[in-house]
Order: sequence, then C-alpha cells, then structure tokens
Amino acid sequence: MSRLDEVQKRRQLEAERIEKSMAKMAEEKAESVGEGELFVAFVDIDNCIGCDQCMIVCDDKAIELYDLPLRTTGLESEVNKKARILREQCTGCRLCALACPTNAITMIDR
Repeated sequence: MSRLDEVQKRRQLEAERIEKSMAKMAEEKAESVGEGELFVAFVDIDNCIGCDQCMIVCDDKAIELYDLPLRTTGLESEVNKKARILREQCTGCRLCALACPTNAITMIDR
C-alpha cells in the first residue's frame, strides 16, 4: 500500500468515527430537549447568530428574525439578525432547538 493510500484510509476511518460521534451527540441532544404543548422555544440572543436554520425547520411560522443593534462600537456591521419566537404560534415541536447550530434555542415551560 502506498503512503497516499494509507493517508486516504486513515482519513476515511476518521471521517466515519466523527460521523458516528456527531450522530450520538445529536441523539443525546434530542433526548434531553422537552417537547409538546407544555413547552415553548426560547432564544438566548447572546448565542444566536441569525443563521435562519430555525426558521427553515419551523412549520408553524413561529420564528422571525429581527435586527438588533450591536453592543460594541468596535465592530461595524449593517446586519445583526437574531431569532425571536412567537409564543402563540409555537407548538413546542422542538425542531428549532434541534436545528440550531449554536444551541441558542432551548425549550422552556410554557
């Protein structure tokens, strides 16, 4: 086996290991997030990056993005979007919490 073949084999094994680890983490997160009519999503705006992944998965149209001024004057940005949960429309399905890449969305008691 050539050196290139060995490197490719190690990369493939590492990719498989990472994929299994990520799947396990996603499963553990799904088990720990409450769901149902007794829960509503809550956004921690300090962790929200305004990526809109929550809006994409929300079938209930219970999430909107809004502009929030930056807290620091050291950065200049025209856009600083944050997610906002519309409590009345939120059914507690938890899809947004599972989709959030920064774990900014949690499910809390309604």
